[in-house]
Amino acid sequence: MANRPTDQVQGHWLLARLGKRVLRPGGKELTAKLLDAAHIDGAAVVEFAPGLGKTAAWILERGPASYTGVDADPDAAATVGAVVGDRGTTVTADASETGVPTASADVVIGEAMLTMQGEKGKRAIVAEAARLLRPGGRYAIHELGLAPDDIDEAISDEIRRELAHTIRVNARPLTEAEWRAVLTDAGLEVEWVDTAPMSLLEPRRNLHDEGLRGTARIVRNVLRDRDARRRVLAMRATFRRHKNSLTGIALVARKPSTPSKP
Repeated sequence: MANRPTDQVQGHWLLARLGKRVLRPGGKELTAKLLDAAHIDGAAVVEFAPGLGKTAAWILERGPASYTGVDADPDAAATVGAVVGDRGTTVTADASETGVPTASADVVIGEAMLTMQGEKGKRAIVAEAARLLRPGGRYAIHELGLAPDDIDEAISDEIRRELAHTIRVNARPLTEAEWRAVLTDAGLEVEWVDTAPMSLLEPRRNLHDEGLRGTARIVRNVLRDRDARRRVLAMRATFRRHKNSLTGIALVARKPSTPSKP
């Protein structure tokens, strides 16, 4: 990703290249709520697609029994490995087929990655999370959502087309009801849900997530790179245009202690 031209690189990697470190639809605050709801303290944790390792650091602050990061990108896996050090392990593998032993995790976490998958990809990753979980374990996700549940299909299709054009990813955000269905169809039981505004590129959110120095670094880099600036402004325009329909959503679902009866 580091060598791709600015006009082709996926939006989240472009923002990372510009210095943004918190790349979550609902921001740092919603991630913190998600980690609290997942009850990480003393748990064996697996994180899918940890990216830059920001959430990995927050997970480790909460005292898990173990941490395993799984990322298909070798460079990202190496970055997370440097963050984790000897406090955990990293695996280079796809989230739909991790190679991690069955029933070895108390908590599986994934953020801003299911949204990037089509229906088949979403279900494959959720099924893998369910396989990794011990009975009673939790799957915690933080993704891009659509609101309300009865959003007009024409509006949701328009949003998806614009996201594909601006962030260079066929993002498929879902409504809360649809996210719930993805989890429950895999045999999981949703026990917690929360949402936050999708304000990824708004000044106030960046000051909260990145701090004054980090925000200044991002602004400086954007001002220096005309092509990057053009893309960032296009992404922000899309987010603002659909601010009433886009949301950050987080859910925690539990794997039943006993199999459900048919």
